[in-house]
Amino acid sequence: MDIILVPGLWLDATSWDPVLHALKTAGHHPFAMTMPGVGAPASESSEIGMADWVDAVVTRIDEADEPVVLVGHSGGGNVVWGAADARPERVRRVVFVDTVPPPPGGSISEFPVVHGVVPFPGWDFFPDEDVFDLDAETRARTAPLAQSVPARVPTDEIVLTRESRHGVPITLLMGGLDQATFEAQVGGWGPYGEEYNAIADAEVVKIGSGHWPQFSVPERLSELLVEAVAR
Repeated sequence: MDIILVPGLWLDATSWDPVLHALKTAGHHPFAMTMPGVGAPASESSEIGMADWVDAVVTRIDEADEPVVLVGHSGGGNVVWGAADARPERVRRVVFVDTVPPPPGGSISEFPVVHGVVPFPGWDFFPDEDVFDLDAETRARTAPLAQSVPARVPTDEIVLTRESRHGVPITLLMGGLDQATFEAQVGGWGPYGEEYNAIADAEVVKIGSGHWPQFSVPERLSELLVEAVAR
C-alpha cells in the first residue's frame, strides 16, 4: 500500500522518520512529504498557499499505481482532506493524527508572521495539553528541526467541492480523546461537527499523547498507523 504522509506546520518529511520502519516492515510503501515553501524566505514563498500544498499531494496521488492512504498530522489534516476531495476515487483511507477533517472554508489557525513567513513559535507557545509529554531532551532535539512556513498557509481557507469525499473512510488518531468522548464533543463544534458527521465510515482511536506523538510516543503511533492502514 502506498502511504503519503503529510507533516503539520513547521515540520518536513523527516518528522515522519520514527514511523517509517514500522510501515515498511508491514509491507507498505510510505512516502513522507516536505511541503512547498517550508523553510523558504518570503521572497520565495509569499505566493504559496494551501491550494499549492493540496496540489502537491494530489500530484503524488496521481503518480501512484493504486489507491493510496493519506496521513496528515495537525495542519496536514487540512491538506490531506483537500487532496481526498480532489481525488476521492483514488484515496482508500485518510488518517488524521491529532486533528480532524475541516469543513469547506476551514483554515488551520493564525500565528505570528515575522519577515513575511510564519516561524516556529517555540514549544512554550502551546498549551500544556499539547506538549506535556515532550521532555526537555525531546524539545531540545526537535525544535531545531522546525522551519518557517509560507505566511498564507495557516489562514488560507480550504476549498472542498465534492460530496463524494464523505465516502472516503477516515481514522482519527487523537492524542487524548477516545471515540465516545470525541463524539460527545464534536456536535458542539459547528461546521467541523457537521463535516465529521457527514462521513460515512469514521473511527476515532485514542493515542494517549500530546499533539506530537511522532516525537513523544513513536512506537505507539507506528502501531496505530499500521492498524489503521490495514482496515
